[in-house]
Amino acid sequence: MGDETWVARARELQAMAAIGRTYATDGYDRQRYERLQVLAAEMLADLAGTSPGRVADLYLPDKGYVTPKVDVRAAVRDEAGRLLLVQERSDGCWALPGGWADIGDAPADVAVRETAEEAGYPVEPVRLLGVYDRDAPQWNHPPHAYHVYKVVVACQLLGAADGGPADGAGGEIADVGFFPPDQLPPLSKTRNSAELLARIVARLDDPAAPADFD
Repeated sequence: MGDETWVARARELQAMAAIGRTYATDGYDRQRYERLQVLAAEMLADLAGTSPGRVADLYLPDKGYVTPKVDVRAAVRDEAGRLLLVQERSDGCWALPGGWADIGDAPADVAVRETAEEAGYPVEPVRLLGVYDRDAPQWNHPPHAYHVYKVVVACQLLGAADGGPADGAGGEIADVGFFPPDQLPPLSKTRNSAELLARIVARLDDPAAPADFD
């Protein structure tokens, strides 16, 4: 039995504990659910290779019915068919621009905003490429504390890529670049695996293809 199975079990325990904290009517039961949530966060930290404090910050505020997180990514290509990627400072590896969806924003809005903020390029959304379950085995992502749905939106550059981004990389991003699909740099696997990017490129190559979903 692999770590992925135990991560899934720990996340389910955490979700059950959060629901129990919200709806329990007995004080003792509420304390038990709170303790269960702490234990689940500690298990997730061990399995996902992160600190218990970080997992607790992510999970302990959760109340009510816990649902998957939504990660929105923009798939942008230039005139030569090269894929826009950003280099993450956290691991030095590369990913499609994007991040967690914000409350009140449509997925297309998130893709446009994140591309502008992380890569410095203005884009417009064109079509939904797919909604992917990060845990699906075919995508070969490493274990993660959250259960994540990845929404990938194809976007079109507004202007030429050779002029460079309007703003340099900053914040969480170290660098920005366009890469041929068969010559990608080291990928940030927690954000996008080679298998998922290959699928995304295939969808970009087929404009008539319907949106993917797991």
